[in-house]
Amino acid sequence: MRRIVSGLKCPAHVSSSIPEYFALFGFEPRFAIDPDLLTRAYHEVLSQVHPDRHVGGHGGDGQRRAAMQLATHANEAYQVLRSDSARAAYLCRSRGAVMEGPGAAPLPAEFLEQQMQWREALEDARSGRDTAQLERLAREVTQLRQRLLGHIAQAIDEQGDMAAAAVAARSLMFLDKLEAQIDELAADLDVPLTVER
Repeated sequence: MRRIVSGLKCPAHVSSSIPEYFALFGFEPRFAIDPDLLTRAYHEVLSQVHPDRHVGGHGGDGQRRAAMQLATHANEAYQVLRSDSARAAYLCRSRGAVMEGPGAAPLPAEFLEQQMQWREALEDARSGRDTAQLERLAREVTQLRQRLLGHIAQAIDEQGDMAAAAVAARSLMFLDKLEAQIDELAADLDVPLTVER
């Protein structure tokens, strides 16, 4: 458990009010991460800090409580790092970018217009039970998602451009919601989507 606790120290680039998640799993703070390696590291950390491993030990209830806190921290960290949009937002915030509210960079006008068109297309697909339109919409959204992921990786990992990364991350958050609505409608229509994400 000492190795895990030592991994919780915040590097200089991380705001002190934001918990350090990458070090907990032995990763450098980058957007591009291997999801399989993340999952393995998460399970390794959990095996070390699981509260049941600290029952009846020399530390007693205090050590068990500390293990529970570390397990909770590991769960939170894993949930953030395994989600593309949450990981991007976390990295942007940890490096000082404003993600919402006053001070956040506005989304591009063309993206806002595209949002409205997609919402209309989703409603048209819903009202007309149009599975072909739903499939087209899912494909468009997936293609934009892939472009945004590349843009975010480049902005964060290569350029250190947190302002550009924050705008792309906010756009990605919108796409997450839209994709969930598309999936919900596909389930309502009992239609499997053929688009791979």
